[in-house]
Amino acid sequence: MDKLTSGRRWAALFALSLGGFGLGLAEFATMGLLPEMARTLLPDAYAADSAATIAKTGWVITVYALGVVVGAPTIAVLTARVPRRRLVLILLGTFVAGTMAAVFAPTFELVLVSRFVSALAHGAYFGAAAFLAGRTLGPGNQGKGFAIVLGGLTASNLLGVPLVIALGQAQTWRIAYMTIAAVFALSMIAVSVTIPSSATVPTGSPRTELRAFRSPRVWLAALVVSVGSAGFFAVNSYIAPLITQVTDLPAGAVPLVIAVLGLGMTVGVFAGGAAADRDLRKAILWGFVAVIVSIVLFGLAAGYPYALSPATLLVGATCAFINPALQSHLIETAPDAQLMGGAVNQSATNVANSLGAALGGAAIAAGLGYLAPIWIGAALAATGLLLALLSLWVTPPRRPVPDEGPGQGPGPDSGPHLPPAPTPALPPPPHHRSLTA
Repeated sequence: MDKLTSGRRWAALFALSLGGFGLGLAEFATMGLLPEMARTLLPDAYAADSAATIAKTGWVITVYALGVVVGAPTIAVLTARVPRRRLVLILLGTFVAGTMAAVFAPTFELVLVSRFVSALAHGAYFGAAAFLAGRTLGPGNQGKGFAIVLGGLTASNLLGVPLVIALGQAQTWRIAYMTIAAVFALSMIAVSVTIPSSATVPTGSPRTELRAFRSPRVWLAALVVSVGSAGFFAVNSYIAPLITQVTDLPAGAVPLVIAVLGLGMTVGVFAGGAAADRDLRKAILWGFVAVIVSIVLFGLAAGYPYALSPATLLVGATCAFINPALQSHLIETAPDAQLMGGAVNQSATNVANSLGAALGGAAIAAGLGYLAPIWIGAALAATGLLLALLSLWVTPPRRPVPDEGPGQGPGPDSGPHLPPAPTPALPPPPHHRSLTA
């Protein structure tokens, strides 16, 4: 392994985070470009019924989420023996190709296909890039590695998404997509320059990655993410109408409040990465408690304009804080299939997105008002806490490995090696080994 200087190490981490920034643009900027996409892709239908056509165009979001769910575990299996640096470059190339294909797609149906292809690489990128980031930082930094990659995505909500949406509205959505493709291309170049090559091939195999699904612990950990994280999406999905209908602020306040949410998420994810590496189990348990409290406070503050922004900041920070810990816990349940652990986390997060939005929408449709999704979100987070207690109870702690210092030891392309774990706050019972490992 080439020893990295401090400057090159941080340049490598920035390159990986830039890919996460591009993912945030690809996933979230589309939500603000739906009217423009509907008008240009389905002009006749849009002229007849704009609302129905925009709703139909929403399939570009649904198809992307479906692609993440399908692609994350599939690519984890098919690329089990591919060096992680090479895999990251392949995935970034897929993003460039899929996004540019959407730019030149002449029909709505081909745009859907292009979005699906791009999404296939989404979940696997987080797993592979987080692994590279953790190895670049050195043993014991898996949580920080994931936080750096996910931090790029959260930062995109604060900085990039509003700018790309404004560009698409001023020009066309195709110009906006070309900008997103350019971000992926820059990340691809930066990764190839800053992260050294290695002849070492991962020790995993397709069979090893698939074996993770035989473990009840993996399914339970995925359920924790799917249910617990759904609380945030129940709140976030309907924050715009809540701002205008409950808080009684003008529509122009929506981007500002969402920017505050993005700021909270950016701060929270980095704090959560450090906490996960320091004490994974405490980070999960106290993280869920903080999420529940913040969502309840958000519901109480929603009717007061001056209290809304601080409450929004708190919700973003706490919900992002817990993400690195949940990712690390999934890897903990499948120690020989790290890429699959990261991929399953992304699939579970997209399930959480669908679940939270669906339950919140059903409550609004039933006439319960725009505050109802907040209380549903709190209930989902509380359920996630109970599931987390069970999951931590049946999962043995990670075994520590010798600390070789940052930038030393196995290279970024080497096989999975678990970081050291602190003494668990919740020790497993004597019968925990009765579950399938």
